[in-house]
Amino acid sequence: MNPYETDQDEFPTPPAALDSVPPDRGPLRPQLSPVVTGLSAVILLACLTLYGWLHLSVPPLERVPTPERALSLMVGRTLDLEDALTRLPAWERWFYRMTTDSGPDELKQAITWYEELAAARPHPLIHLQLAILQAEAGRLDEVRKKTKAWSARPDPYPTLAHLLRAAYLEPRLDPAAGVLFQAELAETVPAGWFHDRLAINVATRSGDRALLSRTRDAMTARGDLLVRRTRAFAVLEWGVLLLGLAACRWMWSRRHAEPASFRVGSAPIPPRWRGWDGVAVLVQGGALGGVLTLGFLLWVELPPSVLAAISIPLANLPVLLLAHRYLFGGETPGLRSGLGLWPLAGAWGRLGLAVVAVVAAGLVGEWGIGLAADQFDLSDHWTEWFDSDLVWGSPGIVALTILQYVVLAPTFEELVFRGLLFGTLRRKFRWGTAAVISSAIFAIAHGYGLLGFAGVFWSGVIWAWAYEKTGSLLPGMLAHAVNNLMVCLSVLLLLRY
Repeated sequence: MNPYETDQDEFPTPPAALDSVPPDRGPLRPQLSPVVTGLSAVILLACLTLYGWLHLSVPPLERVPTPERALSLMVGRTLDLEDALTRLPAWERWFYRMTTDSGPDELKQAITWYEELAAARPHPLIHLQLAILQAEAGRLDEVRKKTKAWSARPDPYPTLAHLLRAAYLEPRLDPAAGVLFQAELAETVPAGWFHDRLAINVATRSGDRALLSRTRDAMTARGDLLVRRTRAFAVLEWGVLLLGLAACRWMWSRRHAEPASFRVGSAPIPPRWRGWDGVAVLVQGGALGGVLTLGFLLWVELPPSVLAAISIPLANLPVLLLAHRYLFGGETPGLRSGLGLWPLAGAWGRLGLAVVAVVAAGLVGEWGIGLAADQFDLSDHWTEWFDSDLVWGSPGIVALTILQYVVLAPTFEELVFRGLLFGTLRRKFRWGTAAVISSAIFAIAHGYGLLGFAGVFWSGVIWAWAYEKTGSLLPGMLAHAVNNLMVCLSVLLLLRY
């Protein structure tokens, strides 16, 4: 039986925590002022409203520098990979589809994104690339209408219409005309998938076999490189999945013989602090962190990547400092033992097993969400996962961005969302309810669309499960870091190099 399918009723308070969770006994000393908490709630609500307004008021295309360049790169690389996949055996194509988030029709999705971009930024090259995508999808009537309209517009539209007719609408081309078209193409369209699709069609219609062979070889080389990288990622993910399933099977088989076989840390769950004390800490710390972060972003002039990295600890440190004083002081365990931030003696092996199991559970959830999205023809907006710092940043910016995603975000998010928010909710609710509420808040805070929300929500539930079962934030924290690292590597290898 898969332990991830266990019903909520099978999540009793861990044995190690039974004797350490006394009933609520009144607030810890010094007390958290109800008046300050109420004022902080107003400030926190105002900060969240302002952050939400700022996020929603910025169109997705304006969140990426030079979106026309970004989308051209992303679509070109994706379609290079799609072309290369058609040359693979059927079993390997299935293997790839099962381990990636690619939809069933990348060309259709690219057309949708380009239509949005063309409406927002009417640049000639964007319109040409959209027309190439439509022609490759067989929508030649739309291409004919565009070429007719472009012939009457100022330059460079007549030239673009001439190229489209030569590549897709003319049955044959004179060889001499084909050479002229190739020269015109080299001056008009940047190198890459869009250029090569036009070149291949013009070479085919003009009978230029040498040019056709060179262009196809260039596309094949790009695609084969992407296939090798994709294959390595797929093997890595399947290896983690198999190891994770083996770890789950081993831990599940020992759950009765050794009740503590899941335990990695000494965190009491539910925690010792009172629920309202936890709420007060989260509200007061969240308000202070929100004000500090907002002021920092508005008044300090630094590169966006540096601001993003600094804002993570700045937003979360006030909550952690208040928690250290009011929730983990006095008679309660310290922050390290209270959240299980150091493994118990002899628990390092269990920590490794738990991390592999949690990462594997995350992969299964992501694949399931991807399959469901394919069934309902849903997709993320491309700007949600395109990171210009990773794609175009200097080596120092790339290193800082990876530090932000792989170290700072997992550390502070797990401390606050799982350690404090889930822990506080756990004082009042059963495991499932506390996990769902905390994971929903965690997912909303990321500001993604429907599929992004589902992915983050699933991760939050899995990491809360790991904390509940192991008595330590470390498995979820490390799994969070591994997940973010794999996302960073996929962006770097697909789009940067």
